[in-house]
Amino acid sequence: MPTAAFDPWSPAFVADPYPAYAALRESAPVQYCAPTGQWLVSRHADVSALLRDRRLGRTHTHRFTHEEFGRPAPDPAHEPFHTLNDHGLLDLEGPDHTRIRRLVSKAFTPRTVEALRPAVRRLAGGLVDGLLADGGGDLIARVAEPLPVAVIAEMLGIPESDRHQLRPWSADITGMFELNPSAETARRAVTASLEFSSYLRELIRRRRAEPGPDLISALVAAAEDGQVLSEQETVSTCVLLLNAGHEATVNTTGNGWLALLRHPRELARLRADVDALLPTAVEELMRYDTPLQMFERWVLDDIEVAGTRIPRGAEVALLFGSANRDPARFADPDRLDLGRTDNPHLTFGAGIHFCLGAPLARLELTESYGALLRRAPGLRLVREPEWRPGYVIRGLEELLVEV
Repeated sequence: MPTAAFDPWSPAFVADPYPAYAALRESAPVQYCAPTGQWLVSRHADVSALLRDRRLGRTHTHRFTHEEFGRPAPDPAHEPFHTLNDHGLLDLEGPDHTRIRRLVSKAFTPRTVEALRPAVRRLAGGLVDGLLADGGGDLIARVAEPLPVAVIAEMLGIPESDRHQLRPWSADITGMFELNPSAETARRAVTASLEFSSYLRELIRRRRAEPGPDLISALVAAAEDGQVLSEQETVSTCVLLLNAGHEATVNTTGNGWLALLRHPRELARLRADVDALLPTAVEELMRYDTPLQMFERWVLDDIEVAGTRIPRGAEVALLFGSANRDPARFADPDRLDLGRTDNPHLTFGAGIHFCLGAPLARLELTESYGALLRRAPGLRLVREPEWRPGYVIRGLEELLVEV
């Protein structure tokens, strides 16, 4: 059975899931996976269609009780995590999602994001200069991580003295997005949810008293202006923006640089013409090894996918990593081609949950890659890195380089 090769808890699978994806696409494009309790969907056309299908949702509680849906209620001990997560954009549907997204989207328009370019460029250049001054180091800890954390924290108005807490909180909370998280993972997520929420509620109180030119102040003003944004929705929105605003970018940078260093001819091609090739290179690196390998949705009404009936109450696992390597949609999909122009990858999702921060992510990646390509032409891999144990959000432990 193809699902025998789909083992998201195996380090070998996490290091290279693509052969298993190829087997799924070829012989079982819609396959039930008993260990995860999900229907795996692996082809690009099906994943793309289901992202836009309103018969599926990130939640089911806007239409059904847990009992009506045939699902157990969440563990009461995990309530702080679920309260925080369930009021964020990513897990809302219908009018609530639309209302909150409309408020937040003003901060992520292409024009608004483009105005950030000079600041992002300075920050990226400074981080790369620090790496160069030391002759190398962990590219993830020194460049990939601090850049997007600083940018999204600045947008939200998180004081610089508090930003060291963001990455640990985020890591603990997003641990719950992995498949069958352990009791210890859940405990850490609950603790982080309580601490992060408490911190943001205090910050919201300060912004009510003394508004600033930041997104938290804007959300507080919207709530007070009668646009019906509760304090919990404000907290959950801020946490989602902080988590999503850097987790994916950090891992895209690390995964992308590993791909470049493993493909020296493509890296040399990019270095020879950075300005012309960088836009398509960023898109190709996101396609080639996406950080978000799986996106889960609930089936709200019976559906049929590729001839397979999936009943209401089931969960589908949309395999972004597989869809992005589907030969039915991408020519020679296992080849890294930094000049690829026909590239409808699904790394940012699609439909109503298309990544709100896509323009910002593209800006950060372009400036980060650009600074390293221009300032560190001799960048080399010190040793093969290890992958973090998570599969859903897939990234490296570290990426040691020298210059």
